[in-house]
Amino acid sequence: MKIDVREGDSFWYYSQLFNIPLQLIIDSNPDVSTQQLMVGTAINIPGFIKRPHTVDPGDTLWSIATHRRIALDALLLLNPDINPRKLKEGMTIDLPYKVTKPVVNGKQSYDFSTMVRDIKRLMALYPFIRQQSVGRSVEGKSLYELRVGQGSQVVHVNGSFHAREWISTPIIMAFLNDYLLALTNRETIRGLSMAPFYDNKTLSALPMVNPDGVDLVIHGLPQNSEYREHILEMNNGSTDFSQWKANIRGVDLNNQYPANWDIEADRKPNHPASANYPGPQPLSEPESQSLAQLTDDSSFERVIAFHTQGEVIYWGYLEYEPPETESIAQEFARVSNYEPDQNVDSHAGYKDWFEMKWQRPGFTIELGSGTSPLSLNQYEEIYQESLGVFLANLYL
Repeated sequence: MKIDVREGDSFWYYSQLFNIPLQLIIDSNPDVSTQQLMVGTAINIPGFIKRPHTVDPGDTLWSIATHRRIALDALLLLNPDINPRKLKEGMTIDLPYKVTKPVVNGKQSYDFSTMVRDIKRLMALYPFIRQQSVGRSVEGKSLYELRVGQGSQVVHVNGSFHAREWISTPIIMAFLNDYLLALTNRETIRGLSMAPFYDNKTLSALPMVNPDGVDLVIHGLPQNSEYREHILEMNNGSTDFSQWKANIRGVDLNNQYPANWDIEADRKPNHPASANYPGPQPLSEPESQSLAQLTDDSSFERVIAFHTQGEVIYWGYLEYEPPETESIAQEFARVSNYEPDQNVDSHAGYKDWFEMKWQRPGFTIELGSGTSPLSLNQYEEIYQESLGVFLANLYL
């Protein structure tokens, strides 16, 4: 919601008037000086939208404010051209409406366009979010990273490395939405205040690493793709792509990283396939290149890659992980009831590379149980299990 600055107003005043943490208002207006607000400048009030209201017989601004439990001055701010003494029946005024419910609906087939729509909604409501495209997929879809917070320690989460594991994307998006709601409404999540997390940590999220693959699983064979015939060939002529893991070129994006990649190359398919082909060389794919570059540029404190399935937390790689990784894994296990597992016979994954290169804590978390793609019937259970992990990632 945007309002125009009046003479004498300040960010602190707007924070009090709308009951929004001051830092969130400041961060929602990065191009506006905090020292002296210029009269007439349009500024963002996060977590609010304007709603039209038709004036009823006998209404006054005071009666509307009282009935709606809105500060009278907030009504004056939103309706600067209306004479408060001359409201007329039938005229329309704007009311400030504080958003208290999520806009992300994770209980649906969650493709790339759905994610983009939800990112735009969140950005409009919470302009203190920082968004960037860190690269593009094979077919040109943007790989969006979102950041929330002002802390010097940056913790990163990502999802949908594997196409059939797309449920990890709405899980991440739903947590972001709940976190933003709690921040702007001064509420807690599981008894924890979110404000200190915002101040002390920066959360980085890349919700969909493999958008081409996700859309293939959800929508089937793309009509205009240059890879159309090759995709069919890799899938043995079948138009059922529910088990597809790879990107659109048939490369497994979580077998792409330079952490003993040659071991995986020797024992995995040596040609493009719907699953497990590590590519012709490490970081051959634009998706894996983009995430590697983001990681190099960001110096993440730790990373979590969400996959499905198994209810397992993989946390080690050939003892490259630092000692504190085990205690973090134990806390993740406590809050999720997932099983921690230090060693698994696997290489060339994102977590493996991160721990090997940076020697900082990295985790691969397998959400849910059964066979991927997991049923949306598991969505709520998975979200509640992973919620503790998201929170622990902020307070540890």
